[in-house]
Amino acid sequence: MYKLLSELVVLLGVVGISFGAIQRPDYDDTPNPEFLNPFWMASIPDDQPLSAITMPGTHNTMALYGGVYAECQTWSLASQLRAGVRFLDVRVRYVNGNLTIHHGMSYQWAHFGHVLEGVVDFLHEYPSETVLMRVKEEFSETNNIYGAVVDFIHRYAYWDLLWHSRLVPTMGEARGKLIILQDFSGPDLGMRYSSLDIADDWKVPTLLNLKEKWQRVYKHLEAAPSGNMGQIFLTYASGAGLFAHPRAVAKGINPQLYEYLQAKTNQSQRFGIICMDFPAAPIIQMIIDFTQADNQTFCC
Repeated sequence: MYKLLSELVVLLGVVGISFGAIQRPDYDDTPNPEFLNPFWMASIPDDQPLSAITMPGTHNTMALYGGVYAECQTWSLASQLRAGVRFLDVRVRYVNGNLTIHHGMSYQWAHFGHVLEGVVDFLHEYPSETVLMRVKEEFSETNNIYGAVVDFIHRYAYWDLLWHSRLVPTMGEARGKLIILQDFSGPDLGMRYSSLDIADDWKVPTLLNLKEKWQRVYKHLEAAPSGNMGQIFLTYASGAGLFAHPRAVAKGINPQLYEYLQAKTNQSQRFGIICMDFPAAPIIQMIIDFTQADNQTFCC
């Protein structure tokens, strides 16, 4: 009976629910990062391609509201960027020319203009940096958001902010730029999201499936250092399912990711973008350190 009850608890993901915020080296669902790292890209050589850089990212970057099944982050966009996050995963719902931010059916009390304004403010303050942003339609199936995206860019940012090429830029070319990773149809606004080497096995039906999820993350991370150096690798450590909400999955996967990266410390390896739910400042720093270690090897 007790065994059945414990299995049911795991199945439902109840173990992932806590009554207080947690701040660990690998997982943080408090309102603010433990420490910031806003200009870590300043030390990267100008001639280094972005595909050779290891960087932290957030899955469903703006998903701060809607309950345990919708929430993937607790830090504001500004806090994420200042903590060192450089890949944003932005989901927009298109209704009558408006682009509201959604995670599934959950409205996130923001629109695409707020995201653009946040990126503009950050890049103006830290021009040594770049921001990569996946833009995808969510909770509407119009397949017709290109015009609205362009309109929002003109209204809330400016055209020259964007990297206007499908090619992977060097760090020098990318500084101060927003690189749109276009996950929707229409003429080119930047790079195509599909041009990346992506592992996004997000379906985790229950917490009993965490082992399978981690194996997929591990496999892609192991492939990245020897993969095509002209291609950006993107590994999602995030996941969710009916009986495993994002917090519960992150509490199970983030520690394994932290231990994996810790074991690789001082190795000059390219992992690409590592995208997480509820990352903590120490694991973000650990990811950044791979690029800094690679730069030292390159320079010396």
